Amino acid sequence: MANIEKRTTQEGAITYRAKVRLKGHPPQSATFQRITDARKWVQNVESAIREGRHFKTSQSKRHTLAELIDRYLNDVLSRRPKTKAHQEAYFLWWKEQIGRYLLADITPALIVEQRDKLANGLTHKKIQRAPGTVNRYLAALSYAFTVAVREWGWVEENPFRKVSKLKEPRGRVRYLSDIERGNLLESCKNSRNQTLYLIVVLALSTGARKNEILSLTWDNVDFSRKVITLRETKNGEIRLLPLASHALDLMLDHSKVRRIDTNLVFPGLNPQQPLDMRTAWESAVEAAEIKDFKFHDLRHSAASYLAMNGASLAEIAEVLGHKTLAMVKRYSHLSEAHTAKIVTRMNERIFG
Repeated sequence: MANIEKRTTQEGAITYRAKVRLKGHPPQSATFQRITDARKWVQNVESAIREGRHFKTSQSKRHTLAELIDRYLNDVLSRRPKTKAHQEAYFLWWKEQIGRYLLADITPALIVEQRDKLANGLTHKKIQRAPGTVNRYLAALSYAFTVAVREWGWVEENPFRKVSKLKEPRGRVRYLSDIERGNLLESCKNSRNQTLYLIVVLALSTGARKNEILSLTWDNVDFSRKVITLRETKNGEIRLLPLASHALDLMLDHSKVRRIDTNLVFPGLNPQQPLDMRTAWESAVEAAEIKDFKFHDLRHSAASYLAMNGASLAEIAEVLGHKTLAMVKRYSHLSEAHTAKIVTRMNERIFG
C-alpha cells in the first residue's frame, strides 16, 4: 500500500512525503514539493517492485547487463577455462540482445521475451534450439546474476528466479543390447586404431565421458589402488573411477607400451594433444551395423547396466558424477524392472 503525507516546514513551505509498503519488500519513501510528482513516484515504484525492477541499491542503475557479463567473464569464468569456452557463446548472445539495458531494467518479463526468442529462433545451422539448450542459456546468465547479488552488490534480487524454464523431454536412454555390445567390441578389436578397443571398454566399464577418457594422464592412473582420478570434470568436482576386471588388465598392458614423449594416456599424432578417434569410432559403429548410437551412449549403456544389476539411483549418480538424482531418473524404469524380477523370483521360491 502507499500513502502521501502533506507536511509544512517551519518556514511555511509545503512538501509531500510519499511512502510505499508492499509485503515482502522493504518500505520506500521520498519527499516532493508537488503532489503530482509524489503520486507519479508512487505509481512508478509500485510497478517497479511488482515487475522485479526495483532494488534498494543504486548500483543496478549504474551498471548495464553488458558490464555484468564482461566482469563475470573476466573475474569468474576466467578461472574456469573449460566452462568459459563452453558458455561464452551464451553470454555473447545475451550481450548482443539486451546488453545495453541497465540492470534495474532487466525484468522477468524481458527475460521471458528473450527466452521465447531463443526457443523460436534458429541456430547458425538453421535448426530450432532444443528446450534444453534454451535452458542452458538461461542458467548461465542466472548464475552470473547470483554472483552479482551475493558478491558484488550490484543487484539485490535475481530476476531469473521468477522465470520458468522450458519443459525438457525425458533424457535419451540408448544403450547397447548384449548382441550389439558384442558386435561393437569385436569391431573395435579389428580397428586400425589400436587403442579404440581400450577406450570403448573404459567408457562401458566406468561410465566416463569421452573427453574425460581422452584427456587422461598417467599421473591420474593409480594401479595400486585400482582407480582413475578425474580432476577436471564437467561439474568441477574430482571423481574416482574404479578400474576392475577386463578394463584393469587392458590398462596394465597399455601402460607397458606408453610413450615417453607425453604424459597423456591416449596421445594423438601430436603427442601433446589427445587422440582424435572420431573416424575410427564411426567406422567401428558402421562395421558393427549399429544404428542410432553415439559415443556418449556408452555412458548411458554403463548406467543402464548398473541399474539392471541392482544399483540404486544414488549409486548410479555417484558413479556418473551427478550432483542430484534428477539426471539419473531416466534409468529408474530399468532399476524397477530388475527389482520386480528379484521380487518375482523370491515369491516363486517361497510360494511355489
